[in-house]
Amino acid sequence: MPRINDLNLKEWKEYPDIKTDSLWIIDERDKSGSHRGDYHGNFVPQIPNQLMKRFTKKGDVVLDTFLGSGTALIECRRLGRSGIGIELAPSVARIAEERINQTSFFDKNVFIDILIGDSTKKEIKRKVIETLKLHGRKNVQLIIMHPPYHDIIKFSSRKEDLSNAGTVKEFLELFGQVVNNFISLLEREHYLAVVIGDKYTNSEWVPLGFYVMQETMKNKGLSLKSILVKNMVNNRAKRNQEHLWRYRALAGGFYIFKHEYIMLFEKKDR
Repeated sequence: MPRINDLNLKEWKEYPDIKTDSLWIIDERDKSGSHRGDYHGNFVPQIPNQLMKRFTKKGDVVLDTFLGSGTALIECRRLGRSGIGIELAPSVARIAEERINQTSFFDKNVFIDILIGDSTKKEIKRKVIETLKLHGRKNVQLIIMHPPYHDIIKFSSRKEDLSNAGTVKEFLELFGQVVNNFISLLEREHYLAVVIGDKYTNSEWVPLGFYVMQETMKNKGLSLKSILVKNMVNNRAKRNQEHLWRYRALAGGFYIFKHEYIMLFEKKDR
């Protein structure tokens, strides 16, 4: 197996900050540097930080197919990884670009590129390939996908926005198109990470995370490596309403979401 990170396993005890358990308890999101927690739906920076330390080396290329406010690419710049981010909404892409450019840790040997487009379409894949060629690359070494959790948050009014998919089935079909669109660009024996959570619909738990896992595994070149469970803290929709939500849970016979999944898939040579 090729070496895919910069860790020195002879000194493996020197990495206490790197998680190896499947349960990730993160008490506070990293707010250092240009990271912000104001964009509804962005993930905590510790997730891409951990993934890049485990599954990339300095100078490797990370592809984020749902860029949002730029969390993953900020971590790319801080850790010396090159990054390509795809964002559907130009206004959100501008926010991401501004925050990435505010990042003080800068390695002149890496590149950061933001592409505006629809990750389900072949057109944006061609733009990614052109960007890689421009920098003398053919592949990416890590793909991070943090899609909308279907319709929990409406990110835009655009028809092509996954948060506007009419049904869970339509959402999964669109997500599957994103996976199939980019998996050929992932270097073999490297990783695709999907960050996703479940949802309720009409008082019924919808296991969206596991539906996404099944959809991703339809791609025969991928094998499931791990399912990580991360705690959710300071949810904006529930902030300062803990007692109200506890009452609703007791009255309605349900449980309050406090976790989401990080699903790791390895690209195999089959």
